Amino acid sequence: MAALGRAELTLLVRNRYALFVALLMPLLMVGVIRSSVAGVGLEGTGMSVAEASLSGGIVMALLLVVYLNPVSAYVARREELVLKRLRTGEVSDREILAGTALPAGVLGVAQSVLMVVAGVAFLDVRAPERPELLVGGVLLGLVLLVTLAAVTAGLTRTVESAQITTMPLFVVSSAGSGLFVPLEVFPEKMASLCELLPLTGVMTLVRAGWLGGIEPGEAVGAVTTTLAWTVISVFAVQRWFRWEPRR
Repeated sequence: MAALGRAELTLLVRNRYALFVALLMPLLMVGVIRSSVAGVGLEGTGMSVAEASLSGGIVMALLLVVYLNPVSAYVARREELVLKRLRTGEVSDREILAGTALPAGVLGVAQSVLMVVAGVAFLDVRAPERPELLVGGVLLGLVLLVTLAAVTAGLTRTVESAQITTMPLFVVSSAGSGLFVPLEVFPEKMASLCELLPLTGVMTLVRAGWLGGIEPGEAVGAVTTTLAWTVISVFAVQRWFRWEPRR
């Protein structure tokens, strides 16, 4: 896995577009989230514009780095027959998938830590009140997004079409999982429906871990929803992931 991770990191550094998406897009999206949140009344939500923006920015960074990049990597390695050759060795299927996504996962964690440190040090944001929930949300998000990336790669024919196949999850999560607009300002029925989306549980844990104010039942519900989507995604990978190019 370490060797695969080093190889993927080298290829990521050489790909300027992928490197831009991994390093700069999450920071740019924080500014977009801030503009979106500033136009929504946060009264009664218990969070400031900066707190809502940065907590949403963490999950946005995971979405951009840990989901978008591995999809392209899986498809490219499949079409180049790299995945097929790797399966003839001693590395297991899970190790191949995890090793390919390893650099993206490390970058996602690093950017999450950077946002927390920058928010506390420079933007007058309170320190994480429930760090265990914050860390748990990020780690669960990593596992879920890597498996969702593998599912999406199985449905993607070419590297170029990955920009299209990744859009549904990106758009739905951005609009309905509380990244741009906290679910607290949604109508109750709409918020209840949005709680079932794949990344809503991750967003709930990250925001609660940083800002607090969550009941034990809500935390359990968020974890359960995230684990349920992870199990579904693992099943989908086993069923539909393709290790060889379509002919």
